[in-house]
Amino acid sequence: MVLAYKNVDIYYTDQGKGTAIILIHGFLENASMWNDIAPELSKRNRVITVDLLGHGNSDCLGYVHSMELFAETIKAVIKHLKIRKYILVGHSLGGYISLALAKTNPLQIKGLCLVNSTSNEDPEERKKLRTRANKMAKNNFESMVKMSISNLFHIKNLLKFKDEIEAVKKEALKTSIQGYIAANEGMKNRENTNHILLESNFKKLLIIGEKDPVLDYQTSLEEAKKTNSNFVVYPDGHMSHIENTLELIATLKKFIKSC
Repeated sequence: MVLAYKNVDIYYTDQGKGTAIILIHGFLENASMWNDIAPELSKRNRVITVDLLGHGNSDCLGYVHSMELFAETIKAVIKHLKIRKYILVGHSLGGYISLALAKTNPLQIKGLCLVNSTSNEDPEERKKLRTRANKMAKNNFESMVKMSISNLFHIKNLLKFKDEIEAVKKEALKTSIQGYIAANEGMKNRENTNHILLESNFKKLLIIGEKDPVLDYQTSLEEAKKTNSNFVVYPDGHMSHIENTLELIATLKKFIKSC
C-alpha cells in the first residue's frame, strides 16, 4: 500500500489483527527485512511495516533525512491507519527513528524494542566514516553498498548465510544514492536520546549482538544499565533478524505479550 506524504510516496504493509506492532527497518534495508518475522507476529497482532524515505519503494524528501523527518513519515502512516497505541520495534536506523517517535509521542507507545540499535549518538570516528562513505558512494555506489552489508555480519557467518547476504545486497541496491546520503547525514547529526529511554514509562528492550561489528558490546550493556532497560544478548552480529531469526521471533513475542 502507498500513502502520499508531502508529495512523495511512502510504501507500507498492514497485516493481522490485535495489538499494533510497527516494524521499522534499518539503513539500506526495506520492509522486506521483516518477511520471516512479520507473518509470525501477525498471527496474534496487527503488524505494520514501512519503507523508510529513500529506501525500498519510498521516495526521498530532500537531501538530509533526519531522525525526526523519518519519524514524521511513520507517524503519518500510523495516523492514516487510525492507530492510537502501538509497540515499536526498530532495527539499527529503525531504532533511532523509534526513539525520535518516542520523544514526541510517548503516551501512544506501549513498548519500544531496539534491535541492534542504540540511544547513543554517533562517536566522532563513526561520523567521519559516514562522511567518507557518502563521498565514496557518489563514485562507486554498488561496491560501497555491497561492502557495507557484508560488514554487518559476524565474520563466522559470512559463509553460513551466503545466500541470505546476497539477497540483502540485492534489496539494499534498491536504495537510491540520494537516499543513502540523506540517511547517513541524518544519522551523523542525530542527538543522544538516553534520556528518552531513562524517563519513559513504556516497556523497553535492547537486543544486543555480542559480536556486533557496528555497536560495541560492552557499550551496549552499559547503555542498558544506564537507561534502566531490559536486554537480551545474542551471540552474533548486527543482523539479528538473519543471524538469530528464531530467537528474535521468540524474544519479540515475549516482549509484545509483556507490554
